[in-house]
Amino acid sequence: MSSPTLKRRRLSIELRRLRQRTDLSVTEAAKRLDLDPATITRMERNDWKRPNINIIRNMLTLYGVTDEANRDALLTLARESRQRGWWADYADVFRSSLPDFESGARAIFEYPALLIAGLLQTEEYARAVFRGDQVLTDEALLERHIRARMVRQEILDREDPPHFWAVIDEAALTKLVGGPDVMRDQLRHICKMAAKPHITIQVLPDSVGAHSGMMGAFTILDFPAPDDPSMVYIETPTDALYLEKPEEIHRYRIIYGHLLSAALPPEESVRFVASMADQLKE
Repeated sequence: MSSPTLKRRRLSIELRRLRQRTDLSVTEAAKRLDLDPATITRMERNDWKRPNINIIRNMLTLYGVTDEANRDALLTLARESRQRGWWADYADVFRSSLPDFESGARAIFEYPALLIAGLLQTEEYARAVFRGDQVLTDEALLERHIRARMVRQEILDREDPPHFWAVIDEAALTKLVGGPDVMRDQLRHICKMAAKPHITIQVLPDSVGAHSGMMGAFTILDFPAPDDPSMVYIETPTDALYLEKPEEIHRYRIIYGHLLSAALPPEESVRFVASMADQLKE
């Protein structure tokens, strides 16, 4: 697990479990640790950035963790969760921890609605998308967004890549984002990426009519360890949401299952995209 955010999330879950095991309320635990109750609440919700090792050590003592192996494992987890990933260099670009979670994911299932998935975008397509939202007016910042997106895509080329499964709406394929030349290159890039064994792409044709994904884009992330529950990521123009309740995950898996059933099979989808690229060539 290379993701510091994922390690911090696991630590948060474990600290909450240990506190509840000792039958201590947040208020009582905070009083004994000489902390503000809000501090413990933020820690248990993973609403923190760099865990304080001394505070973690005191919490383990209060919660009765006396086994040296267990203490060392949790303290190591706390230290590793303080590390900086490459995305920290783009703090002015990313408003969420999605790249960090992606780096630790075992599988990523995405429905990007009216766009090509960010992990599949070409540089010129991404540039056209960022220009199109008419929010990024600073040229240097726009280029940093593009560069960050290209670096983010490197997880698909590493030695142990996550399985990436994207259901792409036909509407996203027919929009001439950046013009015919840019879109033709983007479509060809999708076909190239789909040839990789860990990448599956399916096209949701317009002919299906109304479908389960019409409420908007979302991403489901699964992680290797049983202690790391899956999550759903949803991005809005002003915020990023992480859904982690089992019933929420279950609901989005049903939605994604319906999308897969309505979409063209993978091989047919690639032929469909390639045909669209050829039409643009003509």
